[in-house]
Amino acid sequence: MAQNKANTVSQLQALKDKSGKSYTQLAEETGLTNVYVAQLLRRQAHLKPETAPKLRAALPDLTDELLHEMAKPPLRSYDPNLIQDPTVYRLNEAVMHFGESIKEIINEDFGDGIMSAIDFYCSVDKVKGVDGKDRVVLTLDGKYLPHSEQKLQRVAFEKSRWIIVILTYPP
Repeated sequence: MAQNKANTVSQLQALKDKSGKSYTQLAEETGLTNVYVAQLLRRQAHLKPETAPKLRAALPDLTDELLHEMAKPPLRSYDPNLIQDPTVYRLNEAVMHFGESIKEIINEDFGDGIMSAIDFYCSVDKVKGVDGKDRVVLTLDGKYLPHSEQKLQRVAFEKSRWIIVILTYPP
């Protein structure tokens, strides 16, 4: 499966390169975020049927075979060596450095819970800072999910259906 994914990603990246378009240009043409387009072309996201025609219009050389592959739920994995890339390493460092403070603010403003990475939007934008230099703006927009109290009545099974097996050793 990993080899198939690597082959598909290689083909998708070649199509993007051949088009000469950036992820941001493809995003504008498809109505998606630039990060989501990158996720699609890296097989980290699932191509929805209603989005396929827009992506094919943006990348006309996209084959039916590749579209079919992209329509399957992806194996959302990554190369463990990815952390060695300086950009990825710095992103990880930023999350580790600011993570505890961000968590506290989420808890203060929303309560005990998390930011979803499933119902999630992410984009990368380029802006000029007050000093006139280029700056990277990462937007992480995730749905708030409260932690639930684990009450007995929410348990999805009936206690009367429990089967208890007692093993005794030695026989």
